[in-house]
Amino acid sequence: MTVHFIGAGPGAPDLLTLRGRDLIAASPVCLYAGSLIPPAVLAHCPPGCQIVDTAPLDLDAIMAQIAAAHEGGLDVARLHSGDLSVWSAMGEQLRRLRAAGIPYTVTPGVPSFAAAAAALGAELTLPGLAQSVVLTRTAGRASAMPQGESLAAFAATGATLALHLSIHRLAQVAAELIPHYGADCPAAVVWRASWPDQRLVRGTLADIAAQVGDGIERTALILVGRALAQEGFDDSRLYAADYDRRFRGGRGDAVAP
Repeated sequence: MTVHFIGAGPGAPDLLTLRGRDLIAASPVCLYAGSLIPPAVLAHCPPGCQIVDTAPLDLDAIMAQIAAAHEGGLDVARLHSGDLSVWSAMGEQLRRLRAAGIPYTVTPGVPSFAAAAAALGAELTLPGLAQSVVLTRTAGRASAMPQGESLAAFAATGATLALHLSIHRLAQVAAELIPHYGADCPAAVVWRASWPDQRLVRGTLADIAAQVGDGIERTALILVGRALAQEGFDDSRLYAADYDRRFRGGRGDAVAP
């Protein structure tokens, strides 16, 4: 018996990985994260699968479901939205599984920041503008921010910021960032990236809060940085004709076999 933690992606069911799909199809028990997992993903569950919505369950109740499956020798597909490496609450589950001696695997998923960037048609790292992306959030009820992980500290780097779980504080976020990026710095909000009802709002730090208004809450990502303008950057050296790299040898006319 194995518990398979699977990143189900940002929402569009066809952004589920092939590995994730196959593990879901092979697992007689599926625990999924409520409304964040589209029904089309659950359609991969095998006939007779025990499907449990974990949204109303606390950690003890979730682990009880896994323990029962373990006793029955039944593999579990444990679905979380996006990717499991950030803000998934997977770590506390893995800690308990290790203590109980229950085996598990982890399958990554398409992260929400990548889906948001795709929706905007944006590359978040552009030569001369930004070569780093900071994935962060503001403090919330579930998790405080560690000392040193402030917006000001991240903004001082000039990196592209991808702020999760912070849409309810958009005006405050913009006010905190303006001294570092400038009021004219491009900003965007992507709500429910890759879902059929996806919404995009583009603006600057000066006006993004007013543009969004009160109609967007939860499941929205805030992106901030000069790279979002998609202009004023240098061409990459990667495809320059005189750039000597492996397999091309600096010859612009070389073609891979």
